Amino acid sequence: MLYHLFDYLQQFYDIPGQRLMSYLSFRAILASVTAMLIALWAGKGIIGLLQRKQIGETIRDLGLEGQMQKKGTPTMGGIIIILAIVVPVLLFCNLTNIYVILLLVTTLWCGAIGFTDDYIKVFKGRKEGMSEKGKLLLQIALGFVIGLTVCYNPDIVVREKVLGEDVEYISEHSDSVDVNAQRVITSAQWKDEDVVKSTKTTIPFVKSHEFDYRSLSPFKGAWGWYAKWAIYVLMIILVITACSNGTNLTDGMDGLSAGTSAIVGVVIGILAWLSGNLVNSNYLNIMYIPGTGEIAIFMSAFVGALIGFLWYNSYPAQVFMGDTGSLTIGGVIGVAAILIRKELLLPILCGIFLIESLSVLMQRFYFKYTRKKYGEGRRIFKMAPLHHHYQKEGIPALIKKPVRAIPENKIVVRFWIVGLILAVSTLALLKLR
Repeated sequence: MLYHLFDYLQQFYDIPGQRLMSYLSFRAILASVTAMLIALWAGKGIIGLLQRKQIGETIRDLGLEGQMQKKGTPTMGGIIIILAIVVPVLLFCNLTNIYVILLLVTTLWCGAIGFTDDYIKVFKGRKEGMSEKGKLLLQIALGFVIGLTVCYNPDIVVREKVLGEDVEYISEHSDSVDVNAQRVITSAQWKDEDVVKSTKTTIPFVKSHEFDYRSLSPFKGAWGWYAKWAIYVLMIILVITACSNGTNLTDGMDGLSAGTSAIVGVVIGILAWLSGNLVNSNYLNIMYIPGTGEIAIFMSAFVGALIGFLWYNSYPAQVFMGDTGSLTIGGVIGVAAILIRKELLLPILCGIFLIESLSVLMQRFYFKYTRKKYGEGRRIFKMAPLHHHYQKEGIPALIKKPVRAIPENKIVVRFWIVGLILAVSTLALLKLR
């Protein structure tokens, strides 16, 4: 709203400093700081309200150190995260930008799914919450909406050719043209055929750094056109559901999911800024996607909200984010990565979420397999998801020797360190061919 207000005033008044609001970097800083302040300010009040309403976490005794001390800790703290994201985005983002609209829809959609799940657990007394099938269908529906919008919205395009004269023109007029704001003056030089609807995405370790989902289509001609977009939509649905559920599984220790997700959010914000900047995308030889600079502002608010939430969620936690927060975080990460065409980098960037999800799948599959074969279920890990494996005393099935439990706060910090290594590795891939 402030962005649009200053943009309107600029047409009639010459107020000192008003052009600052047109710069992505300035608005990103404002969004991040505002999100942190909102989380810190609103967090205390929301936690107090949750305590008065006795909205506490129900804990099953799984034999984990310090586990039962968490009983009664307020949950549904994801409300703090959502509030701290939405308010700065409404204030500082260009609300006509299709990418911002899609990310806002994702935040509210996934937040509603998580809130419903937490509500059923807390107020209805059903520990399992919403059915897995119900959550999955709603996540698939979101993926379908995002996929169709990417396919048909005319503002979601890719600049396939960035010519040297374009970059030279921008560089020469950098004092009068705000490159980051994607001013229309530069688009006058573009050829219409260079700005296209595309199923291309970024992939590491190849020379062009690009992969086209069209290559997966078994058809050519008109059928091939429909098939490539169908494949792309299916991929979008898969990414959104995987990210959302992966983050949900990671939310099992104080500060683990929030801290890891903040690291991921920083990298996605950087990639969004680079992809939406003509000069930088040309220099790094990565896909130029007009308008994605606004995603950087959204992700700045996202990271600020998570850091502010960590004030209350770090060990020992005063509040848990619940599914309200974890599903929202995963959904935002998945959709943002799709919109900047970096979804195939997520297995590296979100390696923590991937391993956590795989540990659960492996544990379930192996348990069912051994129960069918030997009459009793056996486990690969002492406990799944993986972070609980390190927290629990016992003898892993594969190692066959006792392993001591690691304190919760040490596990969390070590996972953060691994997340940082994966984040740096993802950025380094921009220069690897």
